[in-house]
Amino acid sequence: MSFVVSGRRSLAAILAIGSSAVLFWFGNNLHPLWPLLWFAPLPVLLFAARSSWRAAAAVSWLSLWLGSIAMWHYFRSALLAPLWVAPMIYAIAAFLFVLAVLLFRALLLRGAFWTALLAFPALWVSCEYVHNIATPDGTAGSLAYAQLNFLPFLQLASITGPWGMSFLLLLFPAALVIGLYLRHTAPKQAWRIVAASLGAIALVLIFGAVRLAQPTPNQQVKVGLIASDGENVFPPPDGPATERLFREYAAVGGRLAAQGAQFIVMPEKLGVATDADIRQADAIFQSVADKTGSTFVVGLIRVSAWAKYNQARVYAPDAAVRTYDKEHMLPAFESMFTPGTSLTILQKASRPCGVVICKDMDFTQPARKYGEAGVGLMLVPAWDFGMDRWWHGHIAVMRGVESGFSVARSAKGGYLTVSDSRGRILAQTRSDSAPFATLIADVPVVHSGTVYLVLGDWFAWVALAVLCFALVQLYRLRRRRRKPQMASPASVSADRVIQS
Repeated sequence: MSFVVSGRRSLAAILAIGSSAVLFWFGNNLHPLWPLLWFAPLPVLLFAARSSWRAAAAVSWLSLWLGSIAMWHYFRSALLAPLWVAPMIYAIAAFLFVLAVLLFRALLLRGAFWTALLAFPALWVSCEYVHNIATPDGTAGSLAYAQLNFLPFLQLASITGPWGMSFLLLLFPAALVIGLYLRHTAPKQAWRIVAASLGAIALVLIFGAVRLAQPTPNQQVKVGLIASDGENVFPPPDGPATERLFREYAAVGGRLAAQGAQFIVMPEKLGVATDADIRQADAIFQSVADKTGSTFVVGLIRVSAWAKYNQARVYAPDAAVRTYDKEHMLPAFESMFTPGTSLTILQKASRPCGVVICKDMDFTQPARKYGEAGVGLMLVPAWDFGMDRWWHGHIAVMRGVESGFSVARSAKGGYLTVSDSRGRILAQTRSDSAPFATLIADVPVVHSGTVYLVLGDWFAWVALAVLCFALVQLYRLRRRRRKPQMASPASVSADRVIQS
């Protein structure tokens, strides 16, 4: 009989690992199928509720690690990371998932059902927030980005940032498991927990639907985007090759301006401009800006006598050149650049427009600072790695929802994308769709106030507080269970009589 029981447990473990790993693999990768991620932790949590802590730890670790290793080829092929980097990163993520599962299990088995419900997502969201402030990757890697196509749910970012989205994603399977766990012993309690959780999600979706149904503002500008993958090499060209490329981009930009584009955005790092080259580069783009009346945003590497900058240069008609220096650098690839510290705000449209570069949009700052300044449109030169064109190219979309602005992003090796403050993709084309891919679109330039702009990362701090409360409660429950029962004098006398 013991062999039969052991065989069933092993089969249950294998099924939990396999099903969760598959759901994580397809639900949270470079091209995620967003419904799958809602159910990915469910098999692991069901198994953990009926198994030992050691078995639960092993199953949860393997599930997330195997499911996440789908990103291994991205680290190897695009980021050129050593062979061990991706497995190590996801081993750490899997360990954090183990902690969340074990905390859920410990509270569940001790009868703290409501705390278990909240503790599981709270621990994960707390780790996402710490990752955001302590690493050079910002919010990249958050579970919330798998939901960018789920527009009603995406609107929650305008209140909580990505943190609330990750929280509800994990609250859902936790509620289902608790409901199944209590369905025979405490059905009313099970119903209350499941109903409260589903009700919260339903309220979020109703809010999202109402927000999406609001009328589109009439204040719009026409934006043109240009990108060419023909010079998609790092480091980019310099000298005569750079001047030639600048002239080609300027010519294409002139044609977009003739079609009515008021802002024209080109990718980052088009070429290298030294002190000797920058005057020629400025002359090329300033002349076409003056001639057409359009504003050009051009990304390049600016090399001065004392520093190197990943820079966006802004050429407005009959105006001095303005610059923005990238703030957040991609490790290894951009370690040679000096980070910028200031915003660049343009006042040409009905609302101010802001400028950032690529990875800056992986972070809630400086996007939130631009939102606080009332910016209605962000102009974003960028450079992606081809295979991450959807995942990384659309992270910027969430910044627009959080901070209330539209986004026009032009990326080599990616997409030319225009999105609004609700996260809707208004226009998009691949950068490799033509020798010089172009896109022209009307985009709202209206700032939308959001709760997130006012309160910032408040929900992440709520998650940290919930986690602390859950740990304290678990400590008390464990201590109460271990505390020996005080024997009464009568029982002591009876014991002595029996012993004598």
